[in-house]
Amino acid sequence: MSHDDDDAEHHSEMSEMQLRVRALETVLTEKGYVDPAALDAMIEAYETQIGPHIGAAVVAKAWNDPAFKRALLADATKAVQSLGLINRVGDHLIAAENTPAVHNMIVCTLCSCYPWEVLGLPPVWYKSAPYRSRAVNDPRGVLADFGLTLPGDVQIRVWDSTAETRFMVLPMRPSGTEGWSDERLARLVTRDCMIGTGLPESPQELA
Repeated sequence: MSHDDDDAEHHSEMSEMQLRVRALETVLTEKGYVDPAALDAMIEAYETQIGPHIGAAVVAKAWNDPAFKRALLADATKAVQSLGLINRVGDHLIAAENTPAVHNMIVCTLCSCYPWEVLGLPPVWYKSAPYRSRAVNDPRGVLADFGLTLPGDVQIRVWDSTAETRFMVLPMRPSGTEGWSDERLARLVTRDCMIGTGLPESPQELA
């Protein structure tokens, strides 16, 4: 098969959006606006060093290590950096702990400030105007839209992110996970449960 055929086969597997991104990248590179090496380094960072798997590792360690949990709740920026997982965590990261009486939820009403380093790229809905407005005015209704219905006596606390201060939710540890390793626990932690619009996965699903 010729090189041209290889290219055709490769491009046929790409979506229309991927093809448009590839074309834009090519044009910007040719005009000198984009350094391919820097772009590759950025992509690699988000795939390996930044993302929700980082936050999941933080949550799992907090579930297993009481001393780390205390440190995380006292100064999340310092605690996360102590793990050597990432270089920086915004200007100030705060971890909000869910309890049987309080459920935390994160929003950014002004724009879309988000703890990228521990949660990865923000979901589209996080940046949408309906979420940003309703999360404050009707948090219980928003959670219901996500399929999460909480008992009436559970207080919902909404944290509004800013350019200086970002938040992540420390969800409650699922029952039936006693003795689990950090790695196994991390598999239960989803991006949404660290935003507060979901709960961790059921341990039965990993059994």
